Amino acid sequence: MAEGGDGKKEEESKKIVHTYPLVRNCDMVDEMKVEAMELCVTACEKHAANNEAAARMIKEMMDKKFGPSWHAVVGEGYGFEISYEYFSKSPVF
Repeated sequence: MAEGGDGKKEEESKKIVHTYPLVRNCDMVDEMKVEAMELCVTACEKHAANNEAAARMIKEMMDKKFGPSWHAVVGEGYGFEISYEYFSKSPVF
């Protein structure tokens, strides 16, 4: 019975690795979403050992195809925070 308990711990500690793109929420047009997913898969396969190069490739291609200001993050165990400041052009009285 001791072996059964160890087996559950091993299963719980296993990492889930997706071999396909997973999109939870997206507000892109379907055509853009499909292109973006294909680009991400291609970049990650081409640069499997170098996440930084994959992210750079994704960003550069998205900037070329859809205009500037794209951000790409590739890797494991990362976090990020986005903040902005809004400046009004009209004077405040």
